[in-house]
Amino acid sequence: MSKREDIEKKTEELILPILDELSFELFDVEYVKEGQDYYLRAYIDKPGGITIDDCVDVSRKMNELLDEHDYIKEQYIFEVSSPGLGRPLKKDKDFDRSIGKNIEVRTFAKVNGKKEFEGELISHDKNSFVIKIDDEEITFEKKNVSLVRLAFDF
Repeated sequence: MSKREDIEKKTEELILPILDELSFELFDVEYVKEGQDYYLRAYIDKPGGITIDDCVDVSRKMNELLDEHDYIKEQYIFEVSSPGLGRPLKKDKDFDRSIGKNIEVRTFAKVNGKKEFEGELISHDKNSFVIKIDDEEITFEKKNVSLVRLAFDF
């Protein structure tokens, strides 16, 4: 396991009890370097959406644990936020909650002459998912997809 994966795993272990207590859900954790700075980000969600106050509450509680456990050697910036409207679908639970919703799909190689699709998510399993566009169902292998996220209209 890489250093990044270790940090993300440890962060998940520490933040999950906080989120369970508040009835929030962990969407994702990432540890990345952007320019000169390292960022540890936790993306959280709940039915009806996350507020700024929710993020502040989780951040305060988590900062105490980060200071106590001190498992990240570099200086970093810790951020807590909502995954946003155009959130990617990464985990099985993301796909589960999106059944029946419109999603955007981008593939690495052309499928039926196209690389971008939008349709209703019908089903999924560990390796693939099916969307319905008009009356046609298309199956995508997850390994061949560069992006899958909720579709939204403005």
